[in-house]
Amino acid sequence: MSTKTDKVLSIATKRGFIWQSYEIYGGTAGFYDLGPLGVRLKQNIVELWRKYFVKDNQEFIVEIETPIIAPAIVFRASGHEEHFTDYAVECTKCRRIFRADHLVEEKLGISAEGLGAEELSKIIKEKDIRCPICGGELGEVEKFQLLFSTYIGPYSPENLAYLRPETAQGMFVNFKRVYELMRRRMPIGIAQIGRVARNEISPRQGPIRLREFTIMEIEFFYDPENPQCDVLYEKCCNTKLRILTAEDRRKGSDKPIEIGACEAFEERVIVSPWLAYWMCIAQKFIEALGVPSERTYFEEKLPSELAHYSKQTFDQIVILDKWGKLEVSGHAYRYDYDLRRHIEFSNQDLYALRQLKEPRIVKKIDIKIDKNRVLTVYRDRAKEIFRVLATIDKNELLKLLSTDSSTIVIHGVEIPRDVIKLEEVEEKIHIEKFIPHVAEPSFGAERLLLVALEYAYREDGERAYLAFPVYLAPIQVAVLPLLEKEPLIALAKKVYRKLIEAGFYVYYDESGSIGRRYMRCDEIGIPFAVTIDFESLENNTVTVRERDSRKQIRVPIDELVEVIDKGIKGVDIFTLGYPVIG
Repeated sequence: MSTKTDKVLSIATKRGFIWQSYEIYGGTAGFYDLGPLGVRLKQNIVELWRKYFVKDNQEFIVEIETPIIAPAIVFRASGHEEHFTDYAVECTKCRRIFRADHLVEEKLGISAEGLGAEELSKIIKEKDIRCPICGGELGEVEKFQLLFSTYIGPYSPENLAYLRPETAQGMFVNFKRVYELMRRRMPIGIAQIGRVARNEISPRQGPIRLREFTIMEIEFFYDPENPQCDVLYEKCCNTKLRILTAEDRRKGSDKPIEIGACEAFEERVIVSPWLAYWMCIAQKFIEALGVPSERTYFEEKLPSELAHYSKQTFDQIVILDKWGKLEVSGHAYRYDYDLRRHIEFSNQDLYALRQLKEPRIVKKIDIKIDKNRVLTVYRDRAKEIFRVLATIDKNELLKLLSTDSSTIVIHGVEIPRDVIKLEEVEEKIHIEKFIPHVAEPSFGAERLLLVALEYAYREDGERAYLAFPVYLAPIQVAVLPLLEKEPLIALAKKVYRKLIEAGFYVYYDESGSIGRRYMRCDEIGIPFAVTIDFESLENNTVTVRERDSRKQIRVPIDELVEVIDKGIKGVDIFTLGYPVIG
């Protein structure tokens, strides 16, 4: 029996939303193409995300764009080169390779996230888990690098590069530049929407697990000593979040608690106020895609499941008919991990500045050179000695002076210790450097496209249709002549061009019965259908049919653009005073 998901994917493929890539060569797992309607739907989802996360928060969010290829050092610093791995296992008979933890989860119905190679190998042997394709025995579990590697320029080790698995690092390496552009304001968020690539071991579940997809992310930087988040209390205290905590998961519970976003932070269910805020916005965003609140929740990762950069992470889950739990976004408290690592690897200043309420007195060692002693000892070589002393780092010089030797050697030049004098001085500090902490919301656009499709799907007798929220619909209005005859067609095309010129995405169809054409429009989720009939020729009016109710109103052509515009903006067109038909 077909599931709802199967029916949705059938429509999605047939009507041009999504299909497998490279079909004429048999397809390649983990790659899917978006057709004309899929591109439009994804664009609308991206713009809706941009509205909720960027436009509505533009007092502290800016958006940038960075390359999808980065030198290997970037991902060495970020920890991805070492930690961005999964565990693979090969069938000894057919030689197919599978993701080990997924096989264990599918066969035993348990969570295997966070288990290592030895643990997975032990479970596979003890439970006699075999190849799902040929039934052959599985080999030892091994680590598999998920980064796609390439080279920048000639093929040589120093030119090694990777395709980014997330957009985050482009925002971290640009933090200081954006921070300076924003006049050292704190907090500040950097958003990015872009393509990423992950070399998944054996992606299954159709378009759920992709090797290339679009991510929408924010890295939100704030002062951990002043994490004040007023907008959490202004916008979110009435928003309820459903959260399955790590503690409850450890106890074996799978039932989320319901708690206010502000309360969740105050009770330390969510450790960062900004993480709580972005989870609140994520809840509202997912509901705007058409998902009821009872079909989504946040699942906290166990300590063993956390990514190497995270102190706390929540996966936002949406329930799908066929695949059950689907992670649609991740919300990570990355604390200072990424910036600290990039400071270490690049030797660049990626710090923010904090104005102290009260100046702090700091005792420090001041180094002074006894110039007269240098001139007396070295005479003609004095200039050379001054130059050598000027080139050495202060900390390195202090290290040399920490020995008991009467002389020190700098760049091969032996210098008497008494040439250098150390004095303890006091200094007032009004501003100090710090590494900001980071809260990150991250969404996969293609998964949201599937979510929007499934939650829009309706069946009404013989009619199957997509009841998208009007702002998500790929095509906003259809124009249909009642019959495939002149002069109906001529007027219909005139109306069609009028709506296009007004800025709408418009579908035109003159083939087949009007009932069948209405069904085609409904099937791809067009919210409004304009029909040109014989009365249109007499009095210059048309009918506007609303997709979900199938009711119609009669509207003068001169007022049609205004009516459709109001309908797309969420106004009920049946309250506009036009005659209702049917």
